[in-house]
Amino acid sequence: MLKSFDIYSQNNILKIIVALNLLLVGTGSLLYTDRLITKLETREQQYVQLYASAIGYLYGSSHPDAGDLTFVTSEILQANKSIPVIYVNPNNQIAGELNVGFPEGTTDEEKEPFLRKTIIEMRKEHSPLIVNIGDGQQGLVYYSTSKLLRQLTYFPYALLAILTALGVLAYLAFSSSRRAEQNRVWVGLAKETAHQLGTPMSSLMAWVEYMRSDPDQFDGSITDEIEKDVQRLETITARFSSIGSVPTLKEENLNDVVQQFTDYLARRISTKVKMSLSSQLPPNQMVKINKLLFEWVIENVCKNAVDAMKGTGELRLKIMPLPHKEVAIDITDTGKGISKANMQKVFSPGFSTKKRGWGLGLTLAKRIVEEYHDGRLYVKSSEVGKGTTFRIVLNAD
Repeated sequence: MLKSFDIYSQNNILKIIVALNLLLVGTGSLLYTDRLITKLETREQQYVQLYASAIGYLYGSSHPDAGDLTFVTSEILQANKSIPVIYVNPNNQIAGELNVGFPEGTTDEEKEPFLRKTIIEMRKEHSPLIVNIGDGQQGLVYYSTSKLLRQLTYFPYALLAILTALGVLAYLAFSSSRRAEQNRVWVGLAKETAHQLGTPMSSLMAWVEYMRSDPDQFDGSITDEIEKDVQRLETITARFSSIGSVPTLKEENLNDVVQQFTDYLARRISTKVKMSLSSQLPPNQMVKINKLLFEWVIENVCKNAVDAMKGTGELRLKIMPLPHKEVAIDITDTGKGISKANMQKVFSPGFSTKKRGWGLGLTLAKRIVEEYHDGRLYVKSSEVGKGTTFRIVLNAD
């Protein structure tokens, strides 16, 4: 049965809700603005049509009424403050323009070529309106979308970009806060565990000394084994004490470290698990690691593999060099494998396939490798029913 802490499920739900809200707001804004733009475009086209009719009236009437002339000029032609228009008379001469916006410093000689270029661009955007001015003569009114309408077209995208940026910032802030909280919990739990182990440890060490003082009463081999387990507890306590503090990295022979620990681990796992180690590194290959913490990583990954095989199968460790001055340790088991859906979840705190599992071993291992050793720990490959390979990558500078 797969399980994980509710808080992580809730966090995933929260991310989905935020993303859906952003999508809803963005889509709603796009649809509403598109509808508004369509109405404004229609209104602008109607206004340009009115402008063209007014031009036809001015140039087509032989004796326009003075009042009508004033109305047409001031209330229709000059009222246009935003839509760029250019009127070309039947002789293909530019007879008027409004709101074209000449570049600063344009001379009178440069205006004609500029307007001709503008007409070409306007023709691409809208078909010109025909102006009938009598006697079978026709002029043309070219126009383009107003600057205000263009800006409104980009508004929903700008709004969506701002909302997305705010959402990303909120997510980063939330993730940073959650990570900091997790770090405090990790450190507090580790320190408290080390402290709690300290008292019985001292008592056990005293008992070992007492048993050694009376070899006739206590079997020496039993005392030796107890002492080894006490030393093991000391190592565990030292590991927990190292969590949260800046680890001391030393040059260690990686082959020797992994060999020594796998020899130790082989004596403490099921005899039905066949364990092997191979290395392609030079015998004297040195890597900067914290030995106590790195052994913990190997232990957690290997024990996870043993659990996946249910105490029966093969566990293979392979050390090899990688490009860019890196080394890799592949840990391969013949267990039940990991489904693609759970590839990323295996490192999440609380994720476990065991009924009584805490789901912290791989999480802690990944934290030690990536945050303390500046390396990487990931699932290299996995096939359901055949097994899994975890890869640890370290710098070999």
